[in-house]
Amino acid sequence: MEASPLKGKEQEQEENDDGEWNGGRDVAVEEADTFDIPPKGASIERLRRWRQAVLVLNASRRFRYTLDLKQEEEKERIRRKIRAHAQVIRAAFLFKEAGERHISKTELPAVLPRGFGIGDEQLTSMTRDHNYSALQDYGGVKGVANLLKTNIDKGITGDDADLVSRRNAFGSNTYPHKKGKSFWVFLWEACQDLTLIILMVAAALSLALGIKTEGIKEGWYDGGSIAFAVFLVIVVTATSDYKQSLQFKHLNEEKQNIHVEVIRSGKRLSVSIFDLVVGDAVPLKIGDQVPADGLLISGQSLAIDESSMTGESKIVHKDQKSPFLMSGCKVADGYGTMLVTAVGMNTEWGLLMATISEDNGEETPLQVRLNGVATMIGMVGLAVAGAVLVVLMARYFTGKTTNADGTVQYIKGQTSVKSAIDGVIKIFTVAVTIVVVAVPEGLPLAVTLTLAYSMRKMMADKALVRRLSACETMGSATTICSDKTGTLTLNQMTVVEAYVGEKDVAGASNADSLSGTVNSLLVEGIAQNSTGSVYEPENGGAIEITGSPTEKAILGWGVELKMRFDEVRSKSSIIHASPFNSEKKCGGVAVRMGDSDVRVHWKGAAEIILDLCTSWIDASGAKHDMAPHVVKFKKQIEDMAAKSLRCVALAYKPLDLKEVPNEEERDNWPLPENDLILLAIVGMKDPCRPGVKDAVLLCTNAGVKVRMVTGDNLQTAKAIALECGILSENERADDFIIEGKVFRALTDEQKEQAAEKIKVMARSSPNDKLQLVKALKKRGHVVAVTGDGTNDAPALHEADIGLAMGIQGTEVAKESSDIIILDDNFASVVKVVRWGRSVYANIQKFIQFQLTVNVAALIINVVAAISSGNVPLNAVQLLWVNLIMDTLGALALATEPPTDSLMKRTPVGRREPLITNIMWRNLVIQALFQVAVLLTLNFNGRSLLQLNNYPMTKANKIKNTFIFNTFVLCQVFNEFNARKPDELNIFDGVTKNHLFMGIIGITVVLQAIIIEFLGKFTSTTRLSWQLWLVSIGIGFVSWPLAFLGKFIPVPETPLVDLICKCCPKRRKAGGKSAEGGATSDLV
Repeated sequence: MEASPLKGKEQEQEENDDGEWNGGRDVAVEEADTFDIPPKGASIERLRRWRQAVLVLNASRRFRYTLDLKQEEEKERIRRKIRAHAQVIRAAFLFKEAGERHISKTELPAVLPRGFGIGDEQLTSMTRDHNYSALQDYGGVKGVANLLKTNIDKGITGDDADLVSRRNAFGSNTYPHKKGKSFWVFLWEACQDLTLIILMVAAALSLALGIKTEGIKEGWYDGGSIAFAVFLVIVVTATSDYKQSLQFKHLNEEKQNIHVEVIRSGKRLSVSIFDLVVGDAVPLKIGDQVPADGLLISGQSLAIDESSMTGESKIVHKDQKSPFLMSGCKVADGYGTMLVTAVGMNTEWGLLMATISEDNGEETPLQVRLNGVATMIGMVGLAVAGAVLVVLMARYFTGKTTNADGTVQYIKGQTSVKSAIDGVIKIFTVAVTIVVVAVPEGLPLAVTLTLAYSMRKMMADKALVRRLSACETMGSATTICSDKTGTLTLNQMTVVEAYVGEKDVAGASNADSLSGTVNSLLVEGIAQNSTGSVYEPENGGAIEITGSPTEKAILGWGVELKMRFDEVRSKSSIIHASPFNSEKKCGGVAVRMGDSDVRVHWKGAAEIILDLCTSWIDASGAKHDMAPHVVKFKKQIEDMAAKSLRCVALAYKPLDLKEVPNEEERDNWPLPENDLILLAIVGMKDPCRPGVKDAVLLCTNAGVKVRMVTGDNLQTAKAIALECGILSENERADDFIIEGKVFRALTDEQKEQAAEKIKVMARSSPNDKLQLVKALKKRGHVVAVTGDGTNDAPALHEADIGLAMGIQGTEVAKESSDIIILDDNFASVVKVVRWGRSVYANIQKFIQFQLTVNVAALIINVVAAISSGNVPLNAVQLLWVNLIMDTLGALALATEPPTDSLMKRTPVGRREPLITNIMWRNLVIQALFQVAVLLTLNFNGRSLLQLNNYPMTKANKIKNTFIFNTFVLCQVFNEFNARKPDELNIFDGVTKNHLFMGIIGITVVLQAIIIEFLGKFTSTTRLSWQLWLVSIGIGFVSWPLAFLGKFIPVPETPLVDLICKCCPKRRKAGGKSAEGGATSDLV
């Protein structure tokens, strides 16, 4: 028997643990930047390093969506415990069984479930303990099926009453999920921000002092307003985080909702794994997940990978002597049908899943890079806040700080202790608030916000994201290695040409031209050598065919040949099988008719089967030698392939029963594949998907090269590639098209050179796909790969982005993937690229907006503090600015939908700085404008605003209110600029983003309410309509300023490279520093 395809995957995984399988991604950890992790397979040590280096004010919130390293260790401990528990039970049972000479008949319970002959506990115990003796006592698999009222051929009846009674008797195939965090937990986590705690303490002290000195009526405003502002920040933050968690919970439920095939009333149906019931008959094939505990009814070469339950990388072969199947395991090879005997919490898998909570934790490279950026900015902010604190304290206690009316705030020996403490608290509050604004705590969380939004929207675009990092990595993809069948084509195959000898027998009208012998051989080979099925309703309704598209097409042709599926299969029995896999590209069965006749039927790629044939039969049944006619048959195959038809051949070989090994030796019997007799060559048409040519062109224009990797022959692959636009008419040269066997014969260096040019790889094996991916990655490409088979798992895992097919994909392929394409459509893959670029672009928009606010707010307060001892923006005002900047800003900018312009850019480089030269230009222009205007107003505001006639206290209050109002309105106008950092029209598509418009509207309305009605809380005063107009006018200037600024050219070389050219020594030293990665991200 052939080696299991999962064996290769295990070996690859072991290599990966040594750091070689992933192309050395995680090698030389010490040399890597602290805030730089690979998109896949980061070591625990690297994940721990960036956590230790990051500056965090609220760890519970910042690390909420990262991998919980302690929890991962706890999960593994629980897994080992449950596995050990199950193995101990089995070992004890086997020991007991061996010690008993006479085993009494297994007794059925006194009270049985209504309508069934066996109880829930007996089934669970037998299956969990793998109790073969009890199974025999119940009459074997057939006996258990009878007790469960299941027909092993037709399954259960499956009507509503039957399903309800089975769920009541044996439970449902679900397990209790741990409750997600409630809103109150998120509220509590938001309260744990260190700066907010300090502000609350300061607010409490200010409140106490204010009430004591001024009385409760007037004295509570200062402290109360800070407390209210902090509470508002906490509530908005918690609400935003809670909504994100609900989105992730919904996506997790989608990921767990696997669809499985069941046989009910003789018909194959696709149902949710949660709808499975005890007694169901479930067909299994290579790559499937075993959906519940059960018994093997029948199977051929069935091998199960039980590593997910036992912890051992061992493939277990299943047959009638070892029929027990465990939920959660994978089918490594072969096929079969199982009887479900235990579901949900009655299975070890259910217990395991209920014990281990589903964790959303997974840091992405962008998230970690932003933590580095936040740390660098935070350090600057802490330094500035410290400087402001020292300067203000020094000025206060040296008597250089004055009140609004011009009186000195502190006079040594005259100012009371209460007043001094109150003054110190106010200074300290301002310094802490500067830290709140300066440390962009929401910056890394903006990634999570945009990813959660993107993932939800991508579901509507038929893409289910399994790994968060895939969203952002897809924006950097430079090449897509796509399957042909079902991805570029419709996956709706039909037989359009079929030849027996030289005679075209496609279509029902030509079926009668075949002799009875040939027809009998054909329908036998079609019916028995198939994993599909044909359902013929008893009432004479339409025939339903199930199986893979290829199987359905050939079975459909069999129906045209007047094949009665069930009748043909009942006339002979399969004694051994060699299941089809993508390495061999063929599959066969040995069937026995009567007592002595055995025939081996093979089906597979036409040229491969043809090479195995030494003779052929014509439509009349006459047998001919192959040698003189082999060229003719090859021409037949080439002609069909040139029409973009998939060519499959059917052949057989008669055997004597004496040539067949006995049942014990049959498991390792290689089916004879020499001296075959060619029966037929079939050509199947699978049309290109509508719109696939446009999708390929869109990728090409976006700098993403599409390559087709297919198992079809060279001519078919070439024809489809031309039709899809992957190849153009002038690209038919051998440089662009290669066969798998030619590629695998190249040296590693030759593979790299060839990979760069290859557009089509035909007759490829999964290992060829893996080698192509590795070669492309060595050339510096960011590779996305589509795959559907079990053997595609290594390539999907190795690729930067693995895309599994949702319809045709096996569970093994899906588990190895990062994103599941739900409709198997290449156009959906292109949409994922679009969303990937959108994630990156949205984060950049938010960074530009937030840093502008950071820079402006810090410079204004520092300069004002040092020069005059007073700051124009107080604690409450800064908290409101922080809310606009952090949570509301992230909501508005991080949820921008993707635009067509994204696909006109080249892919984002892996090491491209987060802040581009264009962003630096925009940021500097806006920050300088805001700082210049607001500092001018701070120092000359009274005369500029014509406030000299007002008392000094009133004039200063109006001036500071005007500065605050203008500053906020500048951010509102600048939010529009941030939407389009590199486009002149910043309003394009703005009305379609309802969330953005809503947040802008809410911000403006709340700002008006704060100025006009909440003066006592925010230390502001009402402004005249003229001053409102001036504020709006100043904010409006940022639009034409941004427009003109975009005409200023910027160098293409990133700022960090320009700096490094000037300071080469600094570059060498800086590369090894802990903040090296963060610095390069900044510039």
